[in-house]
Amino acid sequence: MSQLVWDKNAVVGVIDGLKAKPGALLPILHGIQDALGYIPADSVPLIAAALNVSRAEVHGVITFYHYFRETPPGRHTVHICRAESCQSMNSKGLEAHAKAALGIDYHETTADGVFSLEPVYCLGNCACSPAISIDGETYGRVSPERFDEILTDVRAQA
Repeated sequence: MSQLVWDKNAVVGVIDGLKAKPGALLPILHGIQDALGYIPADSVPLIAAALNVSRAEVHGVITFYHYFRETPPGRHTVHICRAESCQSMNSKGLEAHAKAALGIDYHETTADGVFSLEPVYCLGNCACSPAISIDGETYGRVSPERFDEILTDVRAQA
């Protein structure tokens, strides 16, 4: 069993509601992540048994797609755009600053549980590169200094 507390009933509800659907594995994984914010390791055997597939197959799909999380996210998720337009406007520098400022890498959460950092491959804000998104709100022309200001504002609103 994992050390994290998770809602087994929610997981079983998602599985039961979707297991008869053709190609049910991805919809089940999305449903669990939508319900809990991540896919608990202890849910893998339940999914595998319901779909009559191996645990390795379920785990392989979870780890193949960067969208899926195996740990709970922070209260706020910061997405940094890594698409070509943002790259041309130094999103790599912004990415390095964000990782240093938060003390985490992609797919990780700060020790205080406030922020998770995730890459995204287009926010549709190319005219205002580089762009980030926090909890669905998109910010353009984000410099390292502006990044710090935005995070300060998000922390203050919490």
